[in-house]
Amino acid sequence: MATGTGNTSPYEMFLALAREHEPTHHYPPGRDVEKWRAETLPEVLATLGRPPAPATADAELVAEWQQGEVVTQRWAVPVSAHLTAYAYVNRPAGSDPSQRRPGILCWHGHSQGGKEVVMGNDSSSAYRDTDSELNTSYGRQLAEQGFVTFGIDWMGYGDQDDSAKPHHRNLARGRDWCNLYYLQATMLGMTPLGINLAHGRALVDFVATLPFVDADQLGVMGLSGGGTMTLWSALADERLKAVEIICYSDLFEFFAFRDLNFCGSQITPGLYGLVDVSDLQGLLAPRPLLVDIGTYDQCFRLESAMACYTQVAEIYRAAGASDRLELDLFPGGHGWGGNRSVAFFSRHLGALP
Repeated sequence: MATGTGNTSPYEMFLALAREHEPTHHYPPGRDVEKWRAETLPEVLATLGRPPAPATADAELVAEWQQGEVVTQRWAVPVSAHLTAYAYVNRPAGSDPSQRRPGILCWHGHSQGGKEVVMGNDSSSAYRDTDSELNTSYGRQLAEQGFVTFGIDWMGYGDQDDSAKPHHRNLARGRDWCNLYYLQATMLGMTPLGINLAHGRALVDFVATLPFVDADQLGVMGLSGGGTMTLWSALADERLKAVEIICYSDLFEFFAFRDLNFCGSQITPGLYGLVDVSDLQGLLAPRPLLVDIGTYDQCFRLESAMACYTQVAEIYRAAGASDRLELDLFPGGHGWGGNRSVAFFSRHLGALP
């Protein structure tokens, strides 16, 4: 006779599955890192699905202006056959536009305005409040320190927000565009993550042609969902030689299954069957990696964030690259610590002119 004590919660079912799960390519301590990477990375990148067809049109400069110590250009950049992205490119005011400088791709997270606050737009109280709370204007601040910084929106944010001008559509009706794009993309054998990465790669292709950018000295950084984009951009593009992942260190069992703190723009089909986040970060070894963890971060809890970092440190140690892994454990919440970024990128991308 039935006792009525069986689990009837799908959430609890998935949580139990996650607790029992061991990804097939989870790094085993002591394994040769180069061999592990050679076996694992191609399978991981394959989960991104089919990339969008490349663009054929040229980028167009929309405008250039100076705001404080930064000169900003706004470009219309065709990033695929069916989409144009508006990009900001920042450089230090007063710098010689013919002198090449290290460049940093700056990804935004799930924040108001997408790239706007990251790249220095403080034209509204909402943007100023966001920067004051989270310190997200790293694309402006690093340009003030001498780097060229550049960024675009991922789909659903900023200029690619279908609910904002010039689109004015309310098709989502309160649903998350990240998840809707995931459903649409996977029907076509694609993923939003793969599409957004292709757009970022197209931006890097373009920015590398600018006379004031040193195409041999490029880095990438981003906060939260931008940390996801930063991690994957570096995995998919070897031109990005130094990487700062800000408040995106955790383990899938906790933030994805326990906390449901993720979306369709951050995952690929079968990903956790292969690896955990610590493995993804470890696949960057021996490239220089700076990890920012906020001690009071409520999105990625300190305990599991540090467990992730400990596993990454083991991979870097096994790769003989411990000196290329850094931690900025800062006393703050879900934002950018900013304590080590300038020194980190200066050290690994070359001295600033």
